[in-house]
Amino acid sequence: MKILLNNNSLFRALRPYNDVGFVPTMGSIHEGHLSLIERSNRSCKKTIVSIFVNPKQFNNKKDFKNYPTNIKEDIKILKKTKKVDFLYIPKFKDVYNNNKKSNIKITKKNKILCAKFRKGHFEGVLDVMERLTNLVNPKKIFMGKKDYQQYFLIKNYLKNKYKTSIIPCRTIRNKSKIALSSRNNHLDLNGIKKASFLSKSLIKLKKKLKNSKKIKQNLNTQIKNFEKLLKIKIEYLELISIKNLKISNTVRGSRLFVAYYIDNVRLIDNF
Repeated sequence: MKILLNNNSLFRALRPYNDVGFVPTMGSIHEGHLSLIERSNRSCKKTIVSIFVNPKQFNNKKDFKNYPTNIKEDIKILKKTKKVDFLYIPKFKDVYNNNKKSNIKITKKNKILCAKFRKGHFEGVLDVMERLTNLVNPKKIFMGKKDYQQYFLIKNYLKNKYKTSIIPCRTIRNKSKIALSSRNNHLDLNGIKKASFLSKSLIKLKKKLKNSKKIKQNLNTQIKNFEKLLKIKIEYLELISIKNLKISNTVRGSRLFVAYYIDNVRLIDNF
């Protein structure tokens, strides 16, 4: 695995290849990231992973400051896999190598789910993904379905600008059915138990909704029940069509999207 610390090294390393798979990350590498790397290995001749904690996608400065990072441990994990050809660890100036202000705006119809509650978040995500795609010029980008809204917006934003394909990959969960996330590191044992209970409950709830004629009312009731029982704050719980991210009245072709807080730790998932 060759570590690339600036753009010149990046360009030299990738110049000979036109079949590169790209796994963009913000570090805190876990099994979810490793599954994306595995998928890239099966599809592309070379795989590059990036680690860059993008400050422009954090709508909360405290959240950015507290984001878990451990570059040495990440490098150790990635080396051990022997499936990463290049690791790109750019500095801010490498990614934002010009002072051009982004004019990206999330449309009103897309200001749902996380976009509704995290002002400026997806504008920052789309901006950095366009910059990274332009730098790496990959054939394929691999993204997890846990962040389905992120995948959906990036795919639609980049599809007419680059020849890169955005490949969605299944969500990786632990034995407790919690979707793997760097933010899980902030949970204590009690928080983990709550997240596990909620995940298992929502998996069961989705099955029950197949026979429900009042889905919205049912979800609103469940929100109150979960908040009271687990003493958590649910930001949203919606049944959403995966085709267009609009609120759905049928389980088929839809997923349950949730964002919630456990002891000030914000988690998202979909089922």
